[in-house]
Amino acid sequence: MLVLALVWQLAATIWPSRAFPPPLDVLRVMFREIGNGEIPYHLGITLCRVVAAFALAMIVGSAIGIFLGSHPRADRFLDPWVILSLNVPALVIIVLAYIWFGLNEAAAIGAVAFNKIPNVIVTMREGARALDPRFGEVAKVYRFDVLARLRHVLLPQLQPYLAAASRSGISLIWKIVLVVELLGRSNGVGFQISLYFQLFDVASILAYTLAFVCVMLVIEFLLVQPLEYTSTRWRRRAA
Repeated sequence: MLVLALVWQLAATIWPSRAFPPPLDVLRVMFREIGNGEIPYHLGITLCRVVAAFALAMIVGSAIGIFLGSHPRADRFLDPWVILSLNVPALVIIVLAYIWFGLNEAAAIGAVAFNKIPNVIVTMREGARALDPRFGEVAKVYRFDVLARLRHVLLPQLQPYLAAASRSGISLIWKIVLVVELLGRSNGVGFQISLYFQLFDVASILAYTLAFVCVMLVIEFLLVQPLEYTSTRWRRRAA
C-alpha cells in the first residue's frame, strides 16, 4: 500500500491534472467529508444495502444450490435457467427491476441479490455434490434430527464452499450496489460518486471510493477471515 501511494504521488507530480489528483488531496477531501458527516451517512446506507442483499443472496442461493446438488433430476431440469441467470448482464437486471417495481429499496436490494444468487447456486451445488454419503449414513444410524444433521453433517462439509461463496459474494455485491445507487437511488456512495462525476470532482470520487474500500478491507480482515479460521478449526485438528 505504501508503494502504491508513492507511485500515485510520483505520477500525479509528473502529470499534474485535475483528473488525477495526488493522494494527499484525496485524503484532505475524505477527512473533510468525514468531519461534516457526509461519508459516514452515505457509507452507512450503502453498507445496509450490501448486508441485506448479501444475506438474501446467500440464503436463497444456498438453499437452491444444495437442493440441486442433492437432486440430479431437478438439477438437469433447472440447469439451463441457472446458466441463463449467470449470463444476463447485471445492468439489465437493475434497469428491469427499477422499471417493473419502481425506484425503491426493495427493487434495489432485490436486483443486487438476484445478480449474486446464480453464483451462490453454482458454488453450493458443487459442495452438495461433494458430500460424503458415509456421514449421512452415520447420521441415519444414530437418528439425527434435522438440526443435528445440518449442524454436524452438512455445514462442516459445506463450509469451504460457503466461505468461497461468501468471499466472492461480498466483493461482487458491493460493486453492484454502487451501480444500483448510481442509477436509481438518492443516497449512498454510488449516488455521491454519480454526483461528483457530474461536477468532474475526481478527488471526491476517489475519496468516497477509498473510504468504502477501507471499510470493506476492515470487514474482510476482522470479520470474514476470523470466522473462516474458526469454522475450519475442526479440519486442522483432524489433520
